[in-house]
Amino acid sequence: MSFVEVAIKVPLHRTFDYRIPEQLDGLSVMPKVGARVWVPFGNQRKVAVVLALKTNTDVPVNKLKAVLEVIDDEAVLSERHIELLRFTARYYCYPLGETIHIALPGALRQGLCPDKSSISMVALTEKGAKLPSLKAKSQLSLLKQLADSGKSSLTELKALGFSKKTIDSLLNKELISQTIEHDNQWQQQLPTVGTKPTLNKEQAVACTTINQAVGFNSFLLEGVTGSGKTEVYLQCLEEVLKRGEQALVLVPEIGLTPQTVNRFRRRFPDTPIMLWHSALTDNERLQTWRFCEKASCAIVIGTRSSIFLPFLKLGMIIVDEEHDGSFKQQDTLRYHARDLAAYRAFQHKIPLILGSATPALETLHKAIHNKYQLLSLTQRAQTSTDNKFQLIDMKGQPDQAGIAHASLATMRQHLKRGKQVMVFLNRRGFSPTLICHECGWLSECTRCSTSATFHKAIGQMICHHCGEQERVPHQCPDCGSTQIFPNGKGTEQIEEFLTTEFPDTPISRIDRDSTRRKGSLEKALDDINQGGARILVGTQMLAKGHHFADVSLVLILDVDGGLYSCDFRATEHLAQLVTQVAGRAGRSGEPGHVLLQTHFPEHPLLQDLVNNGYQDFARFALQERDDAQLPPITNMAIVRAEGHNIKQVVDFLTDLVPVQGLTGIQLLGPIPAPLERIAGKYRFQLHIQALERPLLHQYLAQMVDYLSTSKLAQKVRWSLDVDPIDMI
Repeated sequence: MSFVEVAIKVPLHRTFDYRIPEQLDGLSVMPKVGARVWVPFGNQRKVAVVLALKTNTDVPVNKLKAVLEVIDDEAVLSERHIELLRFTARYYCYPLGETIHIALPGALRQGLCPDKSSISMVALTEKGAKLPSLKAKSQLSLLKQLADSGKSSLTELKALGFSKKTIDSLLNKELISQTIEHDNQWQQQLPTVGTKPTLNKEQAVACTTINQAVGFNSFLLEGVTGSGKTEVYLQCLEEVLKRGEQALVLVPEIGLTPQTVNRFRRRFPDTPIMLWHSALTDNERLQTWRFCEKASCAIVIGTRSSIFLPFLKLGMIIVDEEHDGSFKQQDTLRYHARDLAAYRAFQHKIPLILGSATPALETLHKAIHNKYQLLSLTQRAQTSTDNKFQLIDMKGQPDQAGIAHASLATMRQHLKRGKQVMVFLNRRGFSPTLICHECGWLSECTRCSTSATFHKAIGQMICHHCGEQERVPHQCPDCGSTQIFPNGKGTEQIEEFLTTEFPDTPISRIDRDSTRRKGSLEKALDDINQGGARILVGTQMLAKGHHFADVSLVLILDVDGGLYSCDFRATEHLAQLVTQVAGRAGRSGEPGHVLLQTHFPEHPLLQDLVNNGYQDFARFALQERDDAQLPPITNMAIVRAEGHNIKQVVDFLTDLVPVQGLTGIQLLGPIPAPLERIAGKYRFQLHIQALERPLLHQYLAQMVDYLSTSKLAQKVRWSLDVDPIDMI
């Protein structure tokens, strides 16, 4: 008798054995490792993934149920891919069945087998390449997109906001053509390469070092903003493509994928390049999955979940902006794509490139201790002079809408020269709260221990934590006064003020509110890249990897928010944000100007950043972490718990503290979370630290085993976060 070991999507840290019917009744073929099967589970019928074929089992045979049906003739997961998912589940202490479920595209999770072996591609015709004058702006925009990106998939264009009507209209006018490409293995050994610039000495050294590496090697490409890291990626990828291998390029945000893929397609016009991000439909994601496993695409540019794609011939992994917090999943399976990229590169014995102007302290710590090879780019590609930083002391300084008069005067100077000015404030909405001038009432969220944000444009108070919305009150709920005014500043208020202050200057606001509609972000970026005097207002969406050639001045408001925080990573995040935002200026050949408004211009962090740069700050911050014995010097995990009953939450975490002790483990808690109440639930934390990682995981394994039998664990909602990056 034969048996199979399978993983099923259930919240249990175990696998399950099923027997294979002796006569294969109901089964068309024998199941294979990595294939999906239908199995009975309780009163349900579930999709399972076969992990192993067995000739014996520890479970009495008469208690084993039989496999109902084999879904796949061939495996959907290779054995090496299964090992990646086993490692992920083990490292992040998450059930294997749920880990596999998260990694698979939606259609495969549901047990479907849709045919996604072909893909519709759209390209300009000879007539369309001349970019004829069209009345319809959407049609002209699509022609420009294809001129910039080259051949693109139909699903990609729809994801960018181009409607079927627009595409059909251009097809009827014979300005574009549509072809069907099948999932034949990509065989091209000598890719067509577009025009490429001459590398400077540092770039050439980095490329040579990476290209000459044999087997698994990890490189930290630490380059100041504008130093040409992407050009290093492209020239290293050229060597990968020559070998007929595939590459994965991880980017932190959906907004970066269109501009990144356009640049890659210009360089490799005949190379199949595909996208992977959350804006794609299930069918579109399955299509990319199929093309990866058949080696029908050479390069995938994707966000964090693309780390689970099934490449047949993976030859290189690149993680751009590796410091970015978006690479860390903050719910369910709390994995970090950058760290899994390192494990996957080790698995495949291929190079890993981590690029950033502001490396995470964890990555820099490994580079300093020779676990990663450090490659530095200190020269800006467009200008030989660094940006000029200036601290604006806000103490006693007159301001309007939070912008100092000195800052406004500098803005006028740059706009008169036809340049663009970026105003950065990492807070959307009109103002963080409303306040009553009679009694001091504040507009707090009724379900969270924080304020509700005033959104003037839609007349709503919205909590950015739980999403609760209320109409803006006309009278104070406490005293009945009508003297209710906005308190604090948001991007919406900054935009309103600048519209009146600079009535003849176009303003582009980029934040989560203004870019909700599909294609709106791409349109805003296109407007900015048209050039000419313009003001850009936005949150950190503006800070990540965008190239704005005409921005000469960057104004950063409310710098002080990150100087004093209960999160020990706050200063690191602030330094990264300031450096990344400042890097948007000075990309046209002349040095940029960066203004930082602060009430604490003498603060050591700001002085270090302005005078010595991020590289000096990061090394000093690592020494501080060493003195305090905080990550990355030590290893950390956090158990978070929440519930409507505060006593049950505290009792649950208190109950975890006496789990069998191990020497070298430090516990802190239970302590209230920085935001103690969200959506009506109380939140507490237990911090676990250890100098040695194996010791930490040994402790966590014991804790997970204990939790599987704990009655208190069933009364609260809890999660385990290994290597947390956000303490709040």
